[in-house]
Amino acid sequence: MAKSYDFIGGEVFLVDKPLNWTSFDVVNKLRWNLKQRTKIKRFKVGHAGTLDPLASGLLIICCGKATKTIDSYMGLPKEYTGTIVLGASRPSYDMETEIDHEFDLTDITEEKIRAAVETFKGDIQQVAPLHSAKKIDGKKAYEYARKGIEKELKANNITIYEYELTRIELPEVDFRVKCSKGTYIRSLAHDLGTALNNGGYLKALRRTAIGDYRVENADSVEDWVQTIQDAEMVERDS
Repeated sequence: MAKSYDFIGGEVFLVDKPLNWTSFDVVNKLRWNLKQRTKIKRFKVGHAGTLDPLASGLLIICCGKATKTIDSYMGLPKEYTGTIVLGASRPSYDMETEIDHEFDLTDITEEKIRAAVETFKGDIQQVAPLHSAKKIDGKKAYEYARKGIEKELKANNITIYEYELTRIELPEVDFRVKCSKGTYIRSLAHDLGTALNNGGYLKALRRTAIGDYRVENADSVEDWVQTIQDAEMVERDS
């Protein structure tokens, strides 16, 4: 028997976002299906915190009247797992751009890497990548970056609650990090390389949790589309 949903009254979807999808791709896909199901042309759907196309994992989507609660999710701590590559750097701090510098890893030891990671725990200041949606003079930073224009971004206060290394097989380092809103994991990768007088960039990233909401309890976009199509809808007064 199909589960009953009150899409108009408001529902919250835990979505496992696939690689190469933007957060807006997911919103638009679900919105189109919700519009078809509810017969409402302007149906409200929004996400509670974006996730880069090159990252997979948990995305919280709110629909109907639940969109009014989005802010309550935005400030929750986030948890990620991923892979940092040392010995090279990229302008975007991730796989979006090509390697621009290579570094010798001869003197990089596990002890040095673990010691460097410790310096990032707690309240720290972080500068976002120029290849990001951060605003500079009213424009998104990546608009300057893609034109090769150098701009300076201000540092932001963030908190790294937990930061552990789960595998070190140079040049790759796997990690798990729990952090505050506004943290750029790409910058964390780049800054780890800098702390080692080396280079570093993010090879892979997966968001595993937002507050107490975990990706293990999320469904794929396709599964949510099927759920929307099959759901028993709560009867509402016209």
